[in-house]
Amino acid sequence: MIGAVDIGGTKIAVGMVDEAGRVLARAESQTAPERGPAEGVARITQMLQETAAQAGAHLRGIGIGCTGPVRPLAGTIGDVEFLPGWEGADLVGELSRAFGVPAAIENDADAAALGEAAWGAGRDASRFIYVTVSTGIGGGMVFDGQLYRGVDGAHPEIGHHVLDPAGPPCFCGARGCWESLAAGPGLARWMREHDPQGIHVPEPVDARNICAAAEQGDPLAQAAVAREAHYLGLGFANLVTLFVPDVIALGGGLMRSLHLFQDTIHQTIRATCGLVPHEKVRLVPATLGPDAGLAGAARVWVHRYQ
Repeated sequence: MIGAVDIGGTKIAVGMVDEAGRVLARAESQTAPERGPAEGVARITQMLQETAAQAGAHLRGIGIGCTGPVRPLAGTIGDVEFLPGWEGADLVGELSRAFGVPAAIENDADAAALGEAAWGAGRDASRFIYVTVSTGIGGGMVFDGQLYRGVDGAHPEIGHHVLDPAGPPCFCGARGCWESLAAGPGLARWMREHDPQGIHVPEPVDARNICAAAEQGDPLAQAAVAREAHYLGLGFANLVTLFVPDVIALGGGLMRSLHLFQDTIHQTIRATCGLVPHEKVRLVPATLGPDAGLAGAARVWVHRYQ
């Protein structure tokens, strides 16, 4: 059994995962980063002990997926916007000492990519890319069973390649990057700018309500969805041209409305990826669903130590 820890900006999930990727026990708590990393590690330790007892588990190791930049080879957390004061926290060392087993950490998108590659949508793919589209756009790449890393073990930020240099500014320093144009907040921002009185979409003006209004036939919401599909298509087309993977799996909250975007995405790929065999690249929904975070975290350990 593998202990799994999924650390997000709002909640921490902990669970026990077997070698088939099944989550057999789980627990959650608020992240509460203001309490500091020491208290967070103590809480994670307690939840791991509780879920291990619940599952009757003998721990072989602990895998961690964490939001934002991490230092996977050092086992520490980087400068994460949602975890102020946690930079440098040695989660791998602390949990390894607490349980007497090896531990490993990766960025949460890389963790989800490893989980989907082994146990989900990329199970039979030699070249696999996982993309999550929600409040941000992130992803991970698993080629020939190995997680792709950049220099110094860095996580490639595929959500921040530029689509329109005249587009909206992003905290990454660019204008018009994929995330600023096509993540949920970008969709909502466009809707508010074009519907300041809130006539077309009820509060809260977010991606979920915009997509619902579009399905109900609202013309402005449909225009927002069409724009969203255009930018999603450009981003995916770039991934197809650059990497020509076997499979791209689509996860995250916004991809629950994939049926609204997929025709335009495929049309854009056909129109712009003429130099590569784009027709052989499969774009499919991610399949691990609510278990993606914990299954991915467990796979982090498997990938590192097996």
